[in-house]
Amino acid sequence: MSLSKNNEINLEDFRVVRSKNVYSKVFTGRDRGKFVREQSRLDEVDGQYETVKIIIPKDIRSINPSFFEEMFVNVVKRHGKDEFLRRYQFESLGDYNYDRPLSEAIERILRTNTAIG
Repeated sequence: MSLSKNNEINLEDFRVVRSKNVYSKVFTGRDRGKFVREQSRLDEVDGQYETVKIIIPKDIRSINPSFFEEMFVNVVKRHGKDEFLRRYQFESLGDYNYDRPLSEAIERILRTNTAIG
């Protein structure tokens, strides 16, 4: 799987099917974040586009910081917070507010990067 429309990654494409026509309403865990990063080829397409849109499905109830942390670890380290937020534009099709978990993930990535580097 790759970017759905040139510079868009629609998280709908990565939802887990719970049962017939019932999809999970959460994105959680480092393993899932890594899976989405790898399957969307996020690291490969970073830099090919001025901006990349991340689309969050309308009925999502939760995205935990560890999911975002693993999904965006390489691009946040590469660009830093401000440039990452300029390049990666988020659109929630519903009413899920992703700001807090995304901010927490970015802070964790940068704190880890600073401690190591």
